[in-house]
Amino acid sequence: MAKGYWVVNLEVTDPETYKQYQAFVRPFLAANDGRFLIRGGRMSAVEGALLPRVVVIEFPSYERALATYHSAEYQQGMKARLGASSANFAIVEGLDA
Repeated sequence: MAKGYWVVNLEVTDPETYKQYQAFVRPFLAANDGRFLIRGGRMSAVEGALLPRVVVIEFPSYERALATYHSAEYQQGMKARLGASSANFAIVEGLDA
């Protein structure tokens, strides 16, 4: 079964409020089998325009990634992120190798 990924490109506009989201999302993801692969770090945009921060979170399956995003708990918790950042957010199915 192919893994699923949250691929997020964002700009934090309110760092203090974003800290509330970070405090929520880390344990939430761990409880839902989500694992950070990329969380910020150095980045070079070599083509196109990107926002300053890239985050990639891996899930055991595409279905799990979708269900976790659409869960009532995440929809409530992500409100702090929505108010503190602007983002491009995709849920992507990985290769089934």
